Amino acid sequence: MSNLFAIVNKELLPAAGASLHISDLAIQRGYGIFDFFKTLNGQPVFLEDHLDRLYYSAEKMLLSAGLPDRETFKTLLNALLQKNNLPDSGVRITLTGGYAVDGYNIAAPNLLITQQPITFNSQVADKGIRLVSYEHQRQLPHVKTIDYLVAVWLQSYIREQQADDVLYHWNGIITECPRSNFFIVTTQQKVLTPQRNVLKGITRKQVLQLAVNGITIETADINLDDVQNAREAFITSTTKGILPVSSFNGVVISNGVTGPVTKLLSEALMKKTYGEE
Repeated sequence: MSNLFAIVNKELLPAAGASLHISDLAIQRGYGIFDFFKTLNGQPVFLEDHLDRLYYSAEKMLLSAGLPDRETFKTLLNALLQKNNLPDSGVRITLTGGYAVDGYNIAAPNLLITQQPITFNSQVADKGIRLVSYEHQRQLPHVKTIDYLVAVWLQSYIREQQADDVLYHWNGIITECPRSNFFIVTTQQKVLTPQRNVLKGITRKQVLQLAVNGITIETADINLDDVQNAREAFITSTTKGILPVSSFNGVVISNGVTGPVTKLLSEALMKKTYGEE
């Protein structure tokens, strides 16, 4: 890790020495956006979708001035990927509110691009994830901001509940996990994912586009009872792909094992991710 490089405002630097000034709004007020994609065998996965979301988030947060045009941006990314030479990795793009003189108003945004190696834990995939509910609605849920205050604060609560992660709901309507989207299987051929007040994840988008054995995948309102009565449930994210949910609020789902629909969709997504469609 010590010999990795990062990009700060278009400059390629040793990651160990890359830094921002303490006056940045990301530090002073938690103001900024980010996106995260993975590379497999040295190639970015679903890069155009991630860039679409990055530029959208930047526009909504009034930070567009900090992003170069898309082709220049791709050139920067390629330079970093070649320099670090990490075939399987995660790349994080962060755009901050800049060095605000008054610590409050947006200044010239700062752009950071970092890379780290990633590995996939098959044991976690086999075991599934245990979720516990919590009533909370993120600010600006359609934007991928750096604000994870509640998610971090809830870590002790999650451990106390003997769970692995939290699933947010608002007035009883399910939304999302802090770092992933949520799906339930209601019948052998119908899958639902929350339609409102969620971040539109890139893996979520890919799953919604899958056509597998007549399985219908739709967006809809999902309540707490729907989850507890689901035949199967799973989450999706860039790093996890499709990960089955083994329990929700202590109620076992799908007998605690990966259900047949989840397995079929996971296999189809894997093929799509590796370009084997």
